[in-house]
Parts: sequence; structure tokens; C-alpha cells
Amino acid sequence: MPDVNIALPAMRVSYEAGVLDESSLAGTWHEQLRLWLDEAIEAKIPEPNAMVLATADREGRPSSRTVLLKGLDDRGVVFFTNYTSNKSHDLLATRYASATFPWFSMQRQVSIRGGVEKVNAAETAEYWNSRPRGSQLGAWASPQSRVVTGRNTLNSALNSVRRRFAESEQIPVPPHWGGWRIRPEIVEFWQGREDRMHDRLRFRDNRDGWKVERLAP
Repeated sequence: MPDVNIALPAMRVSYEAGVLDESSLAGTWHEQLRLWLDEAIEAKIPEPNAMVLATADREGRPSSRTVLLKGLDDRGVVFFTNYTSNKSHDLLATRYASATFPWFSMQRQVSIRGGVEKVNAAETAEYWNSRPRGSQLGAWASPQSRVVTGRNTLNSALNSVRRRFAESEQIPVPPHWGGWRIRPEIVEFWQGREDRMHDRLRFRDNRDGWKVERLAP
């Protein structure tokens, strides 16, 4: 087995894939994010809409996990989940979150930070109705983040839900399920550069509008 302690310090990549300057930046953070997201899709990056969501509980203890971006406009970025999950408990407690899109093969990342709000029922229903039936059944069946006795418990719950909705053409939105929107205060676009002199351009909401700032790497 290789000595990990020797291998890790030597692991590095020279970032030479691109540049990011103020003149090439879109006029708004959401237009720039849409542009980079479209380029990530075109580059066939796996799960280009995956973002690492970070939250904290009432005591300030952080946790993170990957969720999928399902909405993007000038109001913020949206993902959907169980409202009884650990992440939702954190969001209800602090009303704040951050998310990062890690597009490694493009040597890019985008980080978003801001307050959160629940998505309204109409937006939740619109997305819910676009989901595959299996995903809808899973949302009803899973007591997300709770301890279960084994895989058979989950399989049994899913089978029960299948029987429950067997005659239903449309499955309703669970009352414990819906969307969260992060309303950005800061959105940072990061492009890797040579010698670790990365480009970091940040949109910051200063209450009078959005300001673009360059940060040192």
C-alpha cells in the first residue's frame, strides 16, 4: 500500500484552463452563474448542477452535503428536500446557508452565501410535478435523516407507499417536503490560474446594488 503521507504533499495540478477578468463578467451574478452552468453542461461535467450545501445548527456546528440546483433567477438558487431533514432543521434555526459548485475539470468554482427562505407552494408543486414517479414515491417513503433499523425498513416503507398510491395517476406533494431558496448576499466566481494566483471576482450586495470586487487568491 502506498504511503499516503508521502503522496499527499506532492499532489497538485497546474491551473491553466482559463482566465476571469472584470471585462468578461456578465452584468449580474445570476447571468454569470447561468453562463458558467451552461458551459459546464456543454463540457459534459457529471451532475453540473450539483452544489455543496453548508449549514450550521443553533450551536454553530457546521455540516455539509451535496444537493442539486433546481431553480435559478435573480432571487437566488433553489433546491428541494424534506423539511424534517437535518439540513432543514439547520436552516430553520439560522436562516442562513452557503453553497459551492465545484467544477474541478474546468478549474472553476462558484460560492454563494446568504439568507434562506422556503419556496412557495406553487413553485414547489411545479417542480414536484416534473419529478419521476419513483422520486415522488421516495419522498413520501423516506423519513430523511432519521435512524432506521436497516435497508429492509426503507424497502418496506417504499412498498407501502406504492400500494397507497397505486390507483393515483398524480401523486400529491408531501406536506413535509418542498424547496429552499438561498438569497445571495455574496457570489464569488473562482477561476484557477498558474502559480496559485487565481482569479476571484465577487458580486457583493451592498444594499444600494451589487458591487463587483476582486479578491486576492
